[in-house]
Amino acid sequence: MRILVVGGGHVGMYTALRLQRKLKHRLRSGTAEIVVITPEPYMTYQPFLPEAAAGSISPRHVVVPLRRVLAHCTLVIGEAHRIDHTKRTATVTTLATGEDGTGAVEIPYDELVLAPGSVSRTLPIPGLADHGIGFKTIEEAIGLRNHVIEQMDIASTTRDPAIRDAALTFVFVGGGYAGVEALAELEDMARYTSRYYHNIEADDLKWILVEASGRILPEVGDAMGRYAIRELRGRNIDVRLDTRLESCEDRIAVLSDGSRFPTRTLVWTAGVRPAPILAATDLPLDERGRITCTAELSVEGREHAWAAGDAAAVPDLTSAEVGRTTAPNAQHAVRQAKVLADNVLASISGNLLEEYRHRYVGSVASLGLHKGVAHVRGRAIKGFPAWLMHRTYHLSRIPTFNRKARVLAEWTLAGLFRREIVSLGSLEHPRAEFELAARGRHPGPVGPPRPGGAPGSERPPDPDARTDKGN
Repeated sequence: MRILVVGGGHVGMYTALRLQRKLKHRLRSGTAEIVVITPEPYMTYQPFLPEAAAGSISPRHVVVPLRRVLAHCTLVIGEAHRIDHTKRTATVTTLATGEDGTGAVEIPYDELVLAPGSVSRTLPIPGLADHGIGFKTIEEAIGLRNHVIEQMDIASTTRDPAIRDAALTFVFVGGGYAGVEALAELEDMARYTSRYYHNIEADDLKWILVEASGRILPEVGDAMGRYAIRELRGRNIDVRLDTRLESCEDRIAVLSDGSRFPTRTLVWTAGVRPAPILAATDLPLDERGRITCTAELSVEGREHAWAAGDAAAVPDLTSAEVGRTTAPNAQHAVRQAKVLADNVLASISGNLLEEYRHRYVGSVASLGLHKGVAHVRGRAIKGFPAWLMHRTYHLSRIPTFNRKARVLAEWTLAGLFRREIVSLGSLEHPRAEFELAARGRHPGPVGPPRPGGAPGSERPPDPDARTDKGN
């Protein structure tokens, strides 16, 4: 029996981990196999991305190595490009595809667990593809941190006031968790960093949050959403509600209210969409492109197929609203993974399946160091207590004791020592300096800016560097 898990995120990892524990004897005897297909050999704990970007947590402690956690599973680093559930096969490309003369491989399976997660939802806005910066992966979070500090370096050394103004203007699009927490943490970090520049004051930095609706952080309730706006505006952050990004061509952010902001930093966090692999399956999808599921987390109308997380439309049995589905967040993903794994095993054994139901308890959000908002069991909490609750909750949820201990140690040390303010943007193009030297050119400290002003090193891009991931 082979169980194929597509995706190594919250649902994929937790499902495989529970199956690994429940099937340990069959895995050892060779009568069962769990295959996990994932483009990266780690699971990213996304709620900690803003703190990683701000330097409060080391990047390697925000990710969980799947080979260590899923030691008894077969891990395939690659991407599933097509799933034919009628034949029960998945077409997969790996890092070796094409390099060893082979093409995509087909992996047969008996049970399918679809948990590929989501990708950034973008709009056809002029200039967005050239200048926009995402905030969904650990690479993007660290790249953004490097980029922000490098823009301060540029502003500190340039003699052109227009370049200085654009370098010190940071535009974030999207008022959900990702956008608000990323902006708040980075503003906190940049404000601290500015004290080490002789010609940059904290008030010289311009931070702009653009939100298409009339509120931010809807998950924490209207009262705490309004408090968050007051808190951000009190820090001189320009929060623009009922406003859209119309264009960002030529490094100029043009908003629907007519405002124009020259900027070298535009962060896009305006929602997500299901992973593209879902469209390449023969499984039923809803109007938003998610897998249509039953309350037992099985794919509707299909046997031996299961799904959960961002990629699945799971009925919310705790809601009185007809047709309502569970929210795409980690709170549901971890709990769905447990029910999903148990139901897979129950289905194999011919036992009754369990319905997934989890009543919403509340939400927490960080607004920077020692600042936060929360809405828990109907109670609104703000300031330091909410921030402490945010850290406590997520520390309890990050997988493995090893990661919990490391994160707690870093937080403890951060209270004793100063923040790190170093930019390591050259990590994105480590061969650039060597290439210049090998070609007989003197490698200066900083090269010309890359097209689009994307985050990372301002060195010329490495022409031999691989830009594909998982192929």
